Amino acid sequence: MKKVLFVVFCALCTAIGTRAQLSQNPNKFLGNITTSYSVDAGGGVPQFYKLWNQITCENESKWSSVEGSRGNFNWNGADNAFNYAKNHGFTYKFHALVWGAQYPGWLENLSPAERFAAYVNWFDHAKEHYGTLPMIDVVNEAVGNHQAGNPMVKESLGGGGKTGYDWLIKAFEMAYERWPDAILIYNDYNSIRWDIDNYITLVRTLRDAGAPIDAYGNQAHELGGCSQSELQTNLKKQQDALLMPMFITEYDIGDANDGNQSWNYQQHFPVMWELPYCAGVTLWGYVYGKTWTTDGNSGLYKDGVERPAMTWLKEYMATDAAKNAAGPFPGTKKEASIYIRPAALKYAVNDPLPIKVRAKMATKTIAKIDLYANDDLIATMTEEPYVTEYTAATSGTKTLKAVVTTTDGATYERYSRVTISRGAKREPYNETLPELPGTIKAEEFDKGMDGVTYSKVSSTRTSFAQTATKDGAWMEYTVDVKEEGYYTMEMEVASASDGGRFHLAEYGMDDLTFLTSFTDVPKTGSTTDFKVIKCSIKEPLSAGRHVLTFLVDKGGFYVKNMTFKHTPTFSLPGVVETEDFLRGGEGIDVISANNGYVISNTDNGEWLEYSVDVTQAGKYSYEATVSSEVSTSKFSMVMIEEDGTEKTLITVTVPQTGKNTYQVKSGKIRNVLKAGKQKLRVNITGAGCNIDKINFVCTEPTGINDVMNDDQVSGATYNLSGQKVSEGYKGILIINGKKVVIK
Repeated sequence: MKKVLFVVFCALCTAIGTRAQLSQNPNKFLGNITTSYSVDAGGGVPQFYKLWNQITCENESKWSSVEGSRGNFNWNGADNAFNYAKNHGFTYKFHALVWGAQYPGWLENLSPAERFAAYVNWFDHAKEHYGTLPMIDVVNEAVGNHQAGNPMVKESLGGGGKTGYDWLIKAFEMAYERWPDAILIYNDYNSIRWDIDNYITLVRTLRDAGAPIDAYGNQAHELGGCSQSELQTNLKKQQDALLMPMFITEYDIGDANDGNQSWNYQQHFPVMWELPYCAGVTLWGYVYGKTWTTDGNSGLYKDGVERPAMTWLKEYMATDAAKNAAGPFPGTKKEASIYIRPAALKYAVNDPLPIKVRAKMATKTIAKIDLYANDDLIATMTEEPYVTEYTAATSGTKTLKAVVTTTDGATYERYSRVTISRGAKREPYNETLPELPGTIKAEEFDKGMDGVTYSKVSSTRTSFAQTATKDGAWMEYTVDVKEEGYYTMEMEVASASDGGRFHLAEYGMDDLTFLTSFTDVPKTGSTTDFKVIKCSIKEPLSAGRHVLTFLVDKGGFYVKNMTFKHTPTFSLPGVVETEDFLRGGEGIDVISANNGYVISNTDNGEWLEYSVDVTQAGKYSYEATVSSEVSTSKFSMVMIEEDGTEKTLITVTVPQTGKNTYQVKSGKIRNVLKAGKQKLRVNITGAGCNIDKINFVCTEPTGINDVMNDDQVSGATYNLSGQKVSEGYKGILIINGKKVVIK
């Protein structure tokens, strides 16, 4: 399918108020959904754009609809709605980017690391297709186990982690990375009446942790029979706790009785619409018999005729109260992106708490940011990064408030909360910080309180070589990175059975970073039979202090030491050890095999990058030590030069040898390798490759380094015949074993 990159609507929602839709309010929309995968319903019902000025795909943008077959993306249905909104000058919402229902069935057959890779790929393809989106339901229905697939999705995106909601924070961070200008929404079902407290806890934790969530969405399916006073009370309870913009995302009243439906609309709709923090209302269907409710009885048109609720709605939307109601997003666009990110949600009294305000304006310029704890001004910040520290002298829950003032005098607010408790302050385990490269003992995590520097482990620091890890446990280690760059981590583990799993993360001031893949702990033989497993640190570590968090996704294993080694740069000619990659796709395992380490469990589309230094330019051949259980395994190699130029080297077909039987596959590399530091990229184009190492052999040295003047080189100088020549000699020479040209 041809890939199409869409751009943001150039007149997004600016036409609201000048069209004939029901909403004439410039700061709120009244939207609806597609009907049976179509935009216009037909059957005598008015065309969509004559009624509504916002559209959501009921199903067409859900992952299962787009990528029902792995790797095959069909955007036709979502495009129909997107383009319809674009052509009629109103807004579009991407629905259910992450949901524990209506995900592709093939996802269930993957490991957690592979599922995470599939989610990243899903986000990337959505970004590639829709370059910019106005608003997104980033996560749908994640409270409790409302959806049967939530535990699997939670596991796929990092689990509860340190915050209890890491998987949701990660989803919002991934969305913000790709669509920073979109309004990012959390959306749920029984949020107004039946599960309001759990809903508030979830959304508030995301907000407090600094996740880039811009609004909360109430589906409002469950309001039949709800009185006006009950609705007002519950909405106020939400807003008092969350202090954020709100959307009514899926309102409907499923009732075949015209009078009952109309009564509910009259009770509910003005309350929701006229709230100043309500950014818009989306009705979930409007054609009787073609909505998700019983017999489709939530429809507002039956046999092409409007029901009384629709008649009333049209009358209400024509009133001044409806036209002039205030909204939190003028023009339904996001001007301010403001997120308060404390270093942790729980801290000790008198312990300095780092806090960053991530702030960005769409069209304005920030003049200053005032940050308050309760009513006390902590800091006034005028330059990025907006980072400060807060030291609380008393315990309790502290409300943080950032007030952003722009150069035109406008102000924008964002809230967060932290819990301050009495207890030990955070300190490194030893007086001297462990240094990277180096080794850390697993039990030497930072000193401090339960819930601050560790969780679900003994504060007596019993050796993890003697005590099994627990599900959901985590420990933090403050380290000093002496050499910036990429690392590999070698961990000594023991386990009497398969099933253990962990990952390493960093809760940074800008985002939650998963430093390693979700790594499986194999059965090593017994609880005292320790073996080393290797993990690649996927992101480069900058020099200086870092706090690394070791998270136990599935416990039951034992652990001794974590050794961090700086990822090497391989010299060519020479051998590239495949387990020492700089970066790589999720799902690739590093395992012990063939008297060393190999990469295994590779799948189509996965990749790895290596740092290489070509010391001898010229023509090369390769010798790859490989194995496979299938006949279709293969990989390609690409060299990425310093200027970004990519050269395809070769595609290697891996013979079907059996998983543990390795052979050397050799051949010629088609392109001449240029001298200098570069990146070697290995792309898996046929699943099932196991690669131990790749030896690069220079078969014909041809490279000449082009040196513009003789001040740039030094050393004994020889001509091509091996005779030493005097200083000032011009032409092709050999200096320090390399060909150069002196001009």
